Amino acid sequence: MTDKMKKYAWWTFQLTFTIISIFFAIFGVDLLIGSYSLDNPFSFIMTFFAASFMILISLALMTSFIIRMVRMYRYLAVSPGDGKDR
Repeated sequence: MTDKMKKYAWWTFQLTFTIISIFFAIFGVDLLIGSYSLDNPFSFIMTFFAASFMILISLALMTSFIIRMVRMYRYLAVSPGDGKDR
């Protein structure tokens, strides 16, 4: 695999997992809203906390993928001859 293919594979990986984490965050919000229509208190509590946990993990992963992409973009934007710190 060439360096160019590795670079594009990395960006594709990051974007794909960012989109997947956005999907699960939206699904978690939908599940959280749906938990309020449950009649059984035990089912409500379990669904509410499961949806909250899903949203928490999805947003944390999405944040980490975005931070990685921003850091890589800033690293690539600085050319070696600029004399700026990396």
